[in-house]
Amino acid sequence: MHLGFIGTGRITLSIINGIFNSKLKINKIYISHRNKDVSKTISRKFKKVKVLKNNQEIINKSKLVFLAVTPKVGNKILSKLKFNSNKKIISLISTINLERVKKYTKSKKVTRVIPLPFINMREGPIIICPKDKKIKNFFKHLGTVIEVKNENLSKGFWSTSSFMASFYNLLYETSNWLSSKGIKKNEAEKYTKELFLALSKDTMNKNKTSLKQLVLESQTPGGTNAYVLKELKKKKFYKLQQKVLNSIFKKF
Repeated sequence: MHLGFIGTGRITLSIINGIFNSKLKINKIYISHRNKDVSKTISRKFKKVKVLKNNQEIINKSKLVFLAVTPKVGNKILSKLKFNSNKKIISLISTINLERVKKYTKSKKVTRVIPLPFINMREGPIIICPKDKKIKNFFKHLGTVIEVKNENLSKGFWSTSSFMASFYNLLYETSNWLSSKGIKKNEAEKYTKELFLALSKDTMNKNKTSLKQLVLESQTPGGTNAYVLKELKKKKFYKLQQKVLNSIFKKF
């Protein structure tokens, strides 16, 4: 199989790393030279990756084309490129919906996919819309595939995936607080990372337990966990979270 990537940002690098760490059989991967540093790094690391001079050449040589550009760039360049109606396209562009991608490309075979950077480790959820057996079989090698029938439903997943930076910032602020209490910075960071890693693993180990039940099980009346949860609710921390999610949701 020959794959082509239009756009050479972090997500392209993550997907290609995931592909070569999987059992997928790939003949060649073509990438653009838009980001020269990234494209040079990828092509040097993997012999089956070749940098092409223009996006049209990538489309012509690839069986499956990944659109991995920003919405701004996508709106600017897609209508200028030539796709045949049967060209299989994977759109990774967050705020350009299926209808517009099909209009730009004239292709009838477009799938929207929401991968996250963890795909380089072949982990994490991968949202696919609409359902497509071949695309599912491809991405199941790279993570946990969740198929969505309705594109409107996928908006919630796009919105939720926007919490990565705030999650890491929660860890950062927690670690900083520990450091302010006299704990060495490296020890504070190590503890914080291990704590949240254990919580994540515990969540998956109890995958038959609802998240609501986990909240109840992790606190005791009058205990510190119950106190922190109560105070955060009082400060409307979680209502702010919902408000932010709703504002992001409207962008999709």
